[in-house]
Amino acid sequence: MPATLYGIPACDTVKKARTWLDTNGVPYTFHNYKTAGVDPALLLQWIDQLGWETVLNRAGTTFRKLPDADKTDLDADKALAIMLANPSAIKRPILVKDDVLLAGFKLDTYVEALKP
Repeated sequence: MPATLYGIPACDTVKKARTWLDTNGVPYTFHNYKTAGVDPALLLQWIDQLGWETVLNRAGTTFRKLPDADKTDLDADKALAIMLANPSAIKRPILVKDDVLLAGFKLDTYVEALKP
């Protein structure tokens, strides 16, 4: 089954992940958060597996531009609401392949998880 890479095409980290997948012959489909949004049930699954702290991209421009009230007293429910309202606040990329779920792109992690 091909992998699914979730992200935004203009993101440099997503570009690095896509280049690595293409170069290494890993089949995948790309899901663009900006145009297709994100399924709330899927986002909840990622949060359950990785933790909202990993899935929420607090370093990005989208999160930093939120009102201070939205950024204080964060918990899983508040983080979920932020990510559903602002898909760009989701860590990029998210890769799903069979039982592999990766947030962000780290070369060593991709090699370990996806190389035969």
